[in-house]
Amino acid sequence: MASLTNAGIFYESGQSAHTFAEMTDAGAHTVHTLAAKPWSRSTGYEYVIAPYGLATGGDITPATTADKVNVATLSAMMPGATGASATTGMLTVGATADVTITRGATTNICNITSITVTTAGVIAAVAGTASTAFSETRGAAGGPPFIPVGSIEIGQVRTGSITAAVVTSAEVMQVVGSHQERYDYPVYSEDPISGSITFAAALPTIHTGSVAKKVYARVATPIFAEIPRAKDWKPAETSNSVSSEQYYDGAVGSFSSSLGQASFTASLNDGVTDALVAKKGSNLIFKFMPDKNKAPYQLTQGVLGVARTFGVGANPSVAVTVSSASASVDFAA
Repeated sequence: MASLTNAGIFYESGQSAHTFAEMTDAGAHTVHTLAAKPWSRSTGYEYVIAPYGLATGGDITPATTADKVNVATLSAMMPGATGASATTGMLTVGATADVTITRGATTNICNITSITVTTAGVIAAVAGTASTAFSETRGAAGGPPFIPVGSIEIGQVRTGSITAAVVTSAEVMQVVGSHQERYDYPVYSEDPISGSITFAAALPTIHTGSVAKKVYARVATPIFAEIPRAKDWKPAETSNSVSSEQYYDGAVGSFSSSLGQASFTASLNDGVTDALVAKKGSNLIFKFMPDKNKAPYQLTQGVLGVARTFGVGANPSVAVTVSSASASVDFAA
């Protein structure tokens, strides 16, 4: 049993901003993590998750010249590409005309050409291996080619004849998830406390070496300051309630869960100019340590609410609430 005589409550008093960095694939192409964590949600320091892929535009249409296509102006999420915004991660590529596709030869009449945006921020065609029939297997003869790591695929052109001709609209494929990588597909959930995101489905391994597309993030991590004269920390935790409905042959029970606010109290200086009070209404990360000389701690992220009391002959005090979207998280170290 331990007595809390050396506990401490810390709040996000500032932020350390980081540039875009590539996230690490945990191995199953669903969970991606970042070493810098937790991620701030404070105004002006909100994190940006940047899975590679097409964002807008990029329509592929047949050109008037044989074996060529035109690509409309597009924007793509590609923070590591030349010309991408250091703030948003977005890259703009102007309209590109007469991109050459590759047909098969001799009896291998079926070939697929992938239309891509490269790490240099330009449109490029990547030719597949021709075969007597089409295949849906990436890298196989007659199938779509693997595309370079760091590029994105915006569409495919599938030709079933070796004779030079104007490409038809029916030969252009741009179905999301099958022929096109989008930055917002598959959807994902975020865990800013653990510094990770989880995709709803595994990312396709369509890049050279059977690897998935790149995923980047730009985050800010909190700078913590201890709150003096604080006490009575209560984490944000889930509580369950039970209800039942009576029937002739007995009762049927059910339960529901609710998430409570984190809270604590503190003694203030003047109750007006205190740094903590100035942060009211902000979305901050709070850190609680049961013993400041030991490793375990809790993190809670939520909106700071304050209720101040100015008692006669006493220091101003404040009852603090932290309205969180998720429960406090425990860390052993």
